[in-house]
Amino acid sequence: MTSGKRGSIIRDSLGDRVFVIVIYLLLWGVLLMVLLPLVYIVAASFSDPQAVIAGDVWFWPVRPTMRGYNAVFKNPKLMTGFYNSFFYMIVGTLVNLIMTLLCAYPLTRKQFGARNILSALMVFTMYFSGGMVPLYMVVKKLGLVDTRLAMIIPAALSVWNVILCRTYIASVIPEALYESASLDGCSPLRFLIFMVAPLSTPILAVLALYYGVTHWNTYFNALIYLNRTELAPLQIVLREILVLSKIDPSMIADARELAAKQGLMDLLKYSVIVVGSVPVMLIYPFVQKYFVKGVMIGAVKG
Repeated sequence: MTSGKRGSIIRDSLGDRVFVIVIYLLLWGVLLMVLLPLVYIVAASFSDPQAVIAGDVWFWPVRPTMRGYNAVFKNPKLMTGFYNSFFYMIVGTLVNLIMTLLCAYPLTRKQFGARNILSALMVFTMYFSGGMVPLYMVVKKLGLVDTRLAMIIPAALSVWNVILCRTYIASVIPEALYESASLDGCSPLRFLIFMVAPLSTPILAVLALYYGVTHWNTYFNALIYLNRTELAPLQIVLREILVLSKIDPSMIADARELAAKQGLMDLLKYSVIVVGSVPVMLIYPFVQKYFVKGVMIGAVKG
């Protein structure tokens, strides 16, 4: 039931109410499907290994323990993986934002005659690419294989994010501002750094989240380009723990010892999942306020 400007009351029809109720029920269903597995993983990571194996854990820790997290933080490979992932995420995101802004801004300038041709060529790469093997050969010829730059340079730019940034700059920064700055003797580079970049904070924050999450979850590039374990990101280490670390029952004669080791391994898996997810989840609250502006790019303004 809503109130008009002159105090008139408009009642929602029965069909509208049913539609709203159905939408709310669907949203609550999706929320539960996403939230309940996460709650179970967190509860299992703090529970006794035997309780996890027995299936006694649901949504609250059973016989709480920190054994899983102690094992995680004592593992040198995990700590190295955390350091590498943070390095790739921070440095890679900075490179991504700089490259995206430097590429998007010229595409908004009418004085740049080749902007339409360049835009078409960039969009073409979104649908067609040389493939994985040619890309690997290029990276190898550049001497980037088995180096940290292999995780940063090949993924330095996203065409889709360039389009988002270009659209934002074109719709938010007026042409009169550029003309006024030019009359005052401001160079294009200075205008980009001191005017465009500060005014583009909302879209840059959204893109930083996109790029940061991508770098944090990067797995395939590391699997292809990196051979040294000391350069491996956290996702490769998690693969070794969650997928490759299996206990051979024939090597353990005592059933109780086998159950204990299997329980500790399951506990370690849940703890690793939680520890690997927390850093990215902590980023969301700081950029949440910028998502509204980011989503409204290109929307009709009344």
